Amino acid sequence: MLKIKNLRCSVQRAVHTRQLAYEGYGNPPEAIQLKSINIGDKPAADQVFVKWIAAPINPADLNQIQGVYPVKPTLPAVGGNEGFGKVISVGSNVKSVKEGDHVIPNKSGLGTWRELGLHSETDVFLIDNELPLEYAAVFQVNPPTAYRMLKDFIHLKKGDTVVQNGANSAVGKQVIQICRILGIKSVNVVRNRDNLEDLVKELKDLGADDVITQEELYGRKKKFPGVKLALNCVGGRSSLFLASLLDHGGCMVTYGGMSKQPVDCPTGPLIFKDISLRGFWMSRWYDIQKTPEKRQEMYKELAEWMKSGEMKKQAFVNNRLEDHARAIEDAQNKHEKKQLFLLD
Repeated sequence: MLKIKNLRCSVQRAVHTRQLAYEGYGNPPEAIQLKSINIGDKPAADQVFVKWIAAPINPADLNQIQGVYPVKPTLPAVGGNEGFGKVISVGSNVKSVKEGDHVIPNKSGLGTWRELGLHSETDVFLIDNELPLEYAAVFQVNPPTAYRMLKDFIHLKKGDTVVQNGANSAVGKQVIQICRILGIKSVNVVRNRDNLEDLVKELKDLGADDVITQEELYGRKKKFPGVKLALNCVGGRSSLFLASLLDHGGCMVTYGGMSKQPVDCPTGPLIFKDISLRGFWMSRWYDIQKTPEKRQEMYKELAEWMKSGEMKKQAFVNNRLEDHARAIEDAQNKHEKKQLFLLD
């Protein structure tokens, strides 16, 4: 419940709210503190008043609190780069959203681990109000990352083949599903593990055509002709063998470096097959968009797939703000399910 305190001004009121903030960089479970503050409930002319509903804990959030992420909000800062909320009221000059709309951050660094926020109109972006919470809370990062990598580097058509490592990651699972929807074959590389059969079944249920282990990739026993696009989030030896699968004119896109090793490239295919290496960061894509149309088009297509059930809901561990220390620690050490703050 919101606690309202009347101020001397009869128009503006102070609203009591909570947020997870950090005053300096450090170990996230220790650096993050639950703060209670009062904010005005009347947005200025170019502001929107947002009730945040749900926000995940992503690796980028933890890196940001540690001070090693490229996007560094001014300190003290509120944690969280992703999530969605409902617009409670808008200022007189606001045109892009209205009361009742659902919104997500326009860019990284907004701070979504909070119950309420007064934000500039340009800090938020409209999404489909009909998206269920499980989709809306994680709509900004992983699905668009998969979408853009499949759309922006190679002109893929039905029957083409994409190969990726880290296929059981959040982005990897989105790639599998979008490939299935678009009629593109996916070859998916994962690390060997005790529950490999269960993981293979999970990925094939999402639409994976082939699932192989790193060892099978290195052994080169399986052949995958006509690979147009490789998606790399691991680096090191894995990237070397992944790029080796590319056909003439193919492209390997790197969007992560989980091994903390440099990206390796095979000399032969680089020369004789004219393969190319590119990098991708979703935050930069958002930064360089001059108009909203391309983003709106992407969001419309993703939302349609989600609402129709063609893209499956992600499983979460739900947390309240007061559970932040355990939730953040689990996000650092347990990766089976994403941690989610329920803020409503």
